[in-house]
Amino acid sequence: MPAPHATPPAADRRRIRVGSAPDSWGVWFADDPAQLPWERFLDEVAEAGYEWIELGPYGYLPTDAARLRDETQRRGLTVSAGTVFTALHRGPAAWEATWEHVAPVAELTAATGARHLVVIPSFWRDDRTAEIVEDPELSAEQWRHLAAGTERLAREVRERYGLGIVVHPHADTHIDSEAHVERFLDATDASLVSLCLDTGHYAYCGGDSVRLIETYGERIGYLHLKQVDPEVLADVLAKGTAFGPAVRQGVMCEPPRGIPALEPVIDAASRLDADLFAIVEQDMYPCPPDRPLPIARRTRGFLRGCGV
Repeated sequence: MPAPHATPPAADRRRIRVGSAPDSWGVWFADDPAQLPWERFLDEVAEAGYEWIELGPYGYLPTDAARLRDETQRRGLTVSAGTVFTALHRGPAAWEATWEHVAPVAELTAATGARHLVVIPSFWRDDRTAEIVEDPELSAEQWRHLAAGTERLAREVRERYGLGIVVHPHADTHIDSEAHVERFLDATDASLVSLCLDTGHYAYCGGDSVRLIETYGERIGYLHLKQVDPEVLADVLAKGTAFGPAVRQGVMCEPPRGIPALEPVIDAASRLDADLFAIVEQDMYPCPPDRPLPIARRTRGFLRGCGV
């Protein structure tokens, strides 16, 4: 395990670029009548004061690169990353299906000028029904598959599209808790694989974001800023509630009402020798169409108060 920095460098919050994502507007799927139209999302994310966005689920925003660039640029928005879902722990047999999903997302992401691809591991239980679909713990062989497959994915998207991957620890996946995140980082090549640290998901799974940044700072390539409501989380954990129903219960909350405190996270991240995106995500699928914008405005104001 890497040792923490003996003498941390001075904080430089200018190196952190704040954005938001369709997720903060209640968007989880490419096409769902419960979600806002994509035009309204783009209008409102710009109105809330953000300049950077993620693509969200592939197909929600236009997939024609020229049209997407036009729609974002005329609103003063720039894409920071695309997102893919993978099941690389299943070994080489899963590669073809993985690449079929990844390739169009990576191509569109690169066409926007973005340089990051957020990689989310597959869920071990259904996020709607809570049905257990896989063992929550990977075998030693599956851990080897996960590490090797992730490195292969990193090489492919770098060589073909010029993108770097940032792997997103996520509730109800095999990369979730502090122990699992550290095992994954120790098993993968630092020159290929970086981490998208989602502060909400990491807290949801018992992790300490500041400690992770201070210990594995060179592996932090991207941030998702998010908080969890500790009272709701306690109920979720006690009852074994799946992530989807937990979100509907309000487990992810508007900052600064939850945990972890974001200012120490931002301070720790700003001491890294890196330019980082910090993308606000407040999972709230589904939600009333008029709910996201006021929250987004308040959140952007709060983060300005944190110096970013």
